[in-house]
Amino acid sequence: MTIVSVCGFGVGSSLILKLSIDKAFKELGMNFEAINADIITAKSTECDAIFTSFQMAEDLRREVKVPVIAIDKYMDVVEVKAALEKFIAEFNSK
Repeated sequence: MTIVSVCGFGVGSSLILKLSIDKAFKELGMNFEAINADIITAKSTECDAIFTSFQMAEDLRREVKVPVIAIDKYMDVVEVKAALEKFIAEFNSK
């Protein structure tokens, strides 16, 4: 499973979100990949889901076929972990 964290330029806040996703995966005992990218790259990257801000989520949802999960606080591992757990449950139920 690959999760892409996205921000406008792919270097600042997307990296912070990626680190929170990594921590959440570790807490869940899962060994999956998280990468960070800018919005243009994310639109063409093969992945299972995209995590991003509420501001970018709608644009991405129109352009990609994978779930786009909006996160409010990128450094809040509890929020990120809850979103990740919900996504994984939905992913596994398909």
